Amino acid sequence: MGPGVLSDILRGLPKIKDPNVMVGFDSSDDACVYKVSDDVALINSIDFFPPIVDDPYDFGRIAAANSLSDIYAMGGTPKLAMNLLTFPDSLPLKAVEAILQGGNDMVNECGAMVTGGHSIQDKEPKYGLSVTGFARPEDIWSNSAEEGDYLVISKKIGTGLLTGGAKVDLLTPEEYKETVETMASLNKYAFEAAEGVKVDGCTDITGFGLLGHGAEMAKAGNVTLEIYAERVPIFPKALELASQGLLPAGGHSNMDYLRNDVIDYSVNLSQDIMDCLYDPQTSGGLLFAVKEDQLERLQYQLGEKGCENAVIGHFKAKKSRYIEIVNR
Repeated sequence: MGPGVLSDILRGLPKIKDPNVMVGFDSSDDACVYKVSDDVALINSIDFFPPIVDDPYDFGRIAAANSLSDIYAMGGTPKLAMNLLTFPDSLPLKAVEAILQGGNDMVNECGAMVTGGHSIQDKEPKYGLSVTGFARPEDIWSNSAEEGDYLVISKKIGTGLLTGGAKVDLLTPEEYKETVETMASLNKYAFEAAEGVKVDGCTDITGFGLLGHGAEMAKAGNVTLEIYAERVPIFPKALELASQGLLPAGGHSNMDYLRNDVIDYSVNLSQDIMDCLYDPQTSGGLLFAVKEDQLERLQYQLGEKGCENAVIGHFKAKKSRYIEIVNR
């Protein structure tokens, strides 16, 4: 569902009135948070989607990594997961087993466990997880930012373009493998890289693209995000596909939704880069908002964990728009 439609639907729902609900659907956060006690906050999220790759095992891995990511984006540790699976009669049971095995392997890698699930027959296979995690209430990260924060990204972007290109055989085997492994990599490692770092806000990049999720952080903090477009790590193949006009429909939806929130101050910035900034991601990386004195430690620890560690923007006092794009 596009961001505009989703926003319109949620706006009409009644607000939650419970003092223990630290985070609900009335904000743009990645998961809900319930304060169980002064020492324990419960984090719950759910996500699922149809296949974006052909191999059922890889599909299971990617869908699970994407579902688990929301817990990490809130500053928590996943503990329990339940499968959500739909599949048609025509899908071989070995493929169903492979999907579940891929998901189970990701859950095991992050130290959590699958404790059950639910399945129904449907015309199209879909898979994901309902995930429960925990954190101390004071350690919860919000999908927000403060004036003076810098924005740090932990994965390259462009997977929407790449998965679209893979469907029409425009990727080499090496490019396809890199795409799959990037989407299947857990944000557990980026989360662990933030140990000892004061994080003012965090989110993960998914269907709303880098600019959509960056705008959510800016709106929540009532600040403006200046994006350093040329510093954003982008898959070279994604740029090539963007130059061929292959931005997915979701990318155009993101552009339309953000048309009143984004102002472009860049000079000589290619449209290919701009398209990638709107590109909807699957199981994208984390976006950290931290002050300047926290940058060196965060970037070093992200590098130690094998993650991207690029500083791609700066949050400043609110201007006329929530996003300003510059080529620096």
